[in-house]
Amino acid sequence: MFSSLKLGKVLGIDLYVHGTFWLLPLLVLFSGLDSSVGELAFELLFVFAVFGCVALHELGHALAAAAYGIRTRDITLYPVGGVASLERMPERPGREIAVALAGPAVNVIIASGLFVALVVGGSMFELSSVSGGDVAGAFLGRLLIANVFLTVFNLLPAFPMDGGRVLRALLSTQMPRVRATETAVGVGTVMAVVFGVAGLLLPSLSLLAVAVVVWMLGQAELAHVRADARRRRIERQEREFFGEPARADADSDLAERRFTGLAWNANYGVWVQWVNGVPVRALPR
Repeated sequence: MFSSLKLGKVLGIDLYVHGTFWLLPLLVLFSGLDSSVGELAFELLFVFAVFGCVALHELGHALAAAAYGIRTRDITLYPVGGVASLERMPERPGREIAVALAGPAVNVIIASGLFVALVVGGSMFELSSVSGGDVAGAFLGRLLIANVFLTVFNLLPAFPMDGGRVLRALLSTQMPRVRATETAVGVGTVMAVVFGVAGLLLPSLSLLAVAVVVWMLGQAELAHVRADARRRRIERQEREFFGEPARADADSDLAERRFTGLAWNANYGVWVQWVNGVPVRALPR
């Protein structure tokens, strides 16, 4: 129903806008029906400018990941933010922290540049109205504040935001990665509940949306890390069983489905007995 629109490539990375993104400018138009055309244009331009900064934020992650040989499949913008689809996250804590902090660092650079421009231009932060005065100054001032907000918000220790990834990386220096992810996702879940309660009390639809997204993405990351750990454990068991790596797509599927029964292993030409997704013995030919 909501397909993504490809905007083009940025440094070789496909940039998409998800179909749901357009609900945001529609909401701006709907909420500003009693505003002038100039004010509506200002608000719409501001929304697109903020998401331009979001795209640059995600590009920061992609460039940092590329420094460690990790490719980014694409960057997609959603109404509540952007996602850089990395092939994988580096598992070394220092590298994961570097990739996670690269995004907020971009927002810091943008905010710093805007601050210098405002100071040099002598503009005042006219945030309450765009009907008069220095419209350019008001626009840049609001964009500066938006980048400060993006920096602070993304550094909250709520997985899967950047601060949550930093927390997971720090925890993984003291505990297994799965356990570190469970802890970081747990912290993110608590913050998602806080966002949700605040969204109900204020009320704020955007906070409710953030709460849902934080919880869903956190659970998805946890499921992915657990599946990856299970895959590695099965590979290790299979290496011990066969004496050498014997990974095959069919075997991987059996492990993921927690298969129990007999399956033919083409690598060795034997029938293998599986129990709950683990190869336990090869049957004599």
